This record gives sequence, structure tokens and C-alpha cells, in this order.
Amino acid sequence: MALNYIWIAFFLVAFIVALVRLIVFGDTEIFTEVMKNMFESTKTGAEISIGLAGIMTFWLGIMRVGERAGMIALFAKGVGPFFSKLFPGVPKDHPANGSVIMNFSANMLGLDNAATPVGLKAMKQLQELNPDKDTATNAQIMFLVLNTAGLTLIPTSVIAIRLVAGAANPADIFIPSIIGTFISFLSGMIAVSLYQRINLFKLPVMVFFGLFIGMMGGLYLWLGDRSPKEIELVTGLLGGLVIFSVIALFIVYGMVKKINVYETFIEGAKEGFQTSVMIIPYLVGILVAISVFRTTGCMDYVVNGIGTLAAACGLDTRFVPVLPVGIMKSLSGSGARGLMIDIMKQYGPDSFQGRLACIIQGSTETTFYVLAVYFGSVNIKNSRYAAACGLIADLVGLVAAIIIGYAFFG
Repeated sequence: MALNYIWIAFFLVAFIVALVRLIVFGDTEIFTEVMKNMFESTKTGAEISIGLAGIMTFWLGIMRVGERAGMIALFAKGVGPFFSKLFPGVPKDHPANGSVIMNFSANMLGLDNAATPVGLKAMKQLQELNPDKDTATNAQIMFLVLNTAGLTLIPTSVIAIRLVAGAANPADIFIPSIIGTFISFLSGMIAVSLYQRINLFKLPVMVFFGLFIGMMGGLYLWLGDRSPKEIELVTGLLGGLVIFSVIALFIVYGMVKKINVYETFIEGAKEGFQTSVMIIPYLVGILVAISVFRTTGCMDYVVNGIGTLAAACGLDTRFVPVLPVGIMKSLSGSGARGLMIDIMKQYGPDSFQGRLACIIQGSTETTFYVLAVYFGSVNIKNSRYAAACGLIADLVGLVAAIIIGYAFFG
């Protein structure tokens, strides 16, 4: 229900603000601008959904091959000790476990095109265990919030944008972003665990955190002295190698198991196209709500209010111009990216503000987009506390990114 109230608030608050701007300040163009951007958002939502059709069709086809061949079940057994602690309602040998780990792996490598289809597949598999099809289960909420936390090892796209913007060392936000995304991920996990009364102080969970911290250290030692172009090349190679290896492994294993690989692929591919069409109304709904909230200036009022409060408390206010990136990231990834680029143009890519904007972009995720797409794909209407936990992860991630920015570049 939280998403329902947030969606309503976006429209009502935006309408009141637009009325005030019209009546008090004489802004006669505000409603025209709101309607224009609303219609553009409906088009964008449909285009994003249709744009997903191709990659969804392919990946869910491949996933069906892996599932029928038994590879997904093998993945599930491998991650069972860890995921059984976070998803106690999911059987250890259920294929959803394998899909979840593949989704997280793709996210960590920054492979959004692979992560989304596999994530939607995992959500559908979790829905099979759902006794109340309209209401999100504990497992679905945990999975979704961990997705919104956006655990990413290498912010390749942000580094590439900094390179184009002329930064002296585009990869200088690499380690700060890793720390930020880890804190965001951890805060989301803790928030959901508190709701669901899950004890995280278990050996498999602690081993996971230890391995991840070790992985971060290893990446720093491996990539720390490389140039931005070398980092982009290495990460692209690593991501491509991992994903294509999985595809080849599924196909070969399917051949070994003597299944009709092509027919199985087509069977899963049909499901992918249906899913991409199903999410259109959910995505359009959330994008239009975000559009009216932004167009009426509500986000600017929020940012200015925070800046005034920070100044009154005697805090350094250099972070205030960057706040729109963090707020927008919860609403729209492309919008946040545009704001990040604008800040680098205004202040410079090597300024405190330019670097902080990149850290925020590289360590937070688009919560409302993920809520709309993932829950929409399985027709979940009652998201319970998923939005609240996702926003907690976003807020902690934003605050952590600011603190990290000051620690590294302040």
C-alpha cells in the first residue's frame, strides 16, 4: 500500500504546487508544461517496455533452456546456504535461487540488459510460491529491495562519462562508489531483515560479506593503477566472458541432457515478450507521476529546503547542488544521469560537486522503476513495506555517498 500512497501524493502535491504557481505567482504556462511532460512520459514508458521486448525474449528463452536442462537447479544448490538465510520461505532447491544469484551477478558486473530479464524471471518463480497472488511475499520484497539497493562492483558507465567530460582521473570515483553501493545494499538487507525478523548473524551471511569485501579489495589491487580506458576494456571483457559463458553452458548442458534446445528456447522466449507488454501500464503510471512532481518544481523545493536546514545547522552546503541527482536516482535513472552530466558541466568533473554526483550515481539505484517493473511483471498490487525499505536503502546510500565524498575529496 505504500506505493499507492506515494503515487497519489506525487499527483496531489504537484497539483497543489501548480495551482499556487498559477494563482500566486502568475505562472500561466505551468499546466501546459505539466501536460506536455505527462504525455512525453507516457510515450517514454511504452518505449522502454517495448525496448525491453527483444532482450526479454532472448534472455527468458535462454533461462528456460537452463531451467529445463537442470542448470538453474545446480545454481540454486550452490547458493542455498546463503539464500536460505535471506529467503527462508523459498525451498533450498527451488530454481528461483539460481535466478536470483544470476540477477545479482549481472548487476554486480553492471550488465543491466542481462540483469533485468533474469530478475523478472526470478520474480515470476517466486510468485509461484505466493499463496496470495496480489500481495508481495517476504521473499519477493527481500529480492526487490536488494535490487533497488543496486550492488555494483564497477560503475563502468559513470567512469566512461567522466572520461568524456575531461576528468583528470575518471576512475577516481571507483573505490568510493563501491563502498557506497555496498553500504546501500547492506542497509536495504538490514531494513527488510528487521521487518521479517531475520537474524543476519549467521555463518553463510558473514562469509558472503567477507567474500564481497575481499572481492572489493582484489578489484582495487587489480584495477587501481589502470587507466580509465583499460578499466572499461577489462570490465567489458569480464562481463561479456561471464555472460556468454553462461549462455554456452546452458546450451551445451541442454544438449547433454538431450532436450530440444531450440524449441525450449522458443517456449521461454514467448514468455519474455508477454512480460515486456505486461509491464507497460505499471511503468507508464510511475513515470507520469514522477514527471508531474518534477515539472511543477516540487523536487527543487525539497532540495532548497534541505539546503536551508543544512546552512542553519552550520554544515558545509557544497553537497546541496548535488542532491537532485540522489533524489532523481530513486525516480529515474536516465534523469539522474542527465543531472549528473549537468553538474559536471557546471562545476567541472574534478570539482567536489562533480565527483560527488558521480559517486551518488554509481552507488544508488532507481527504486520506483524497479518497483513498477518487477511487481508489475507478476501483477502484485499490494507491495507492503517494499517501497519503505527501498527508500531507506536509497536514503542511507545517499547520506553515505555524501560522507564518502567528503572523506575522499572534501
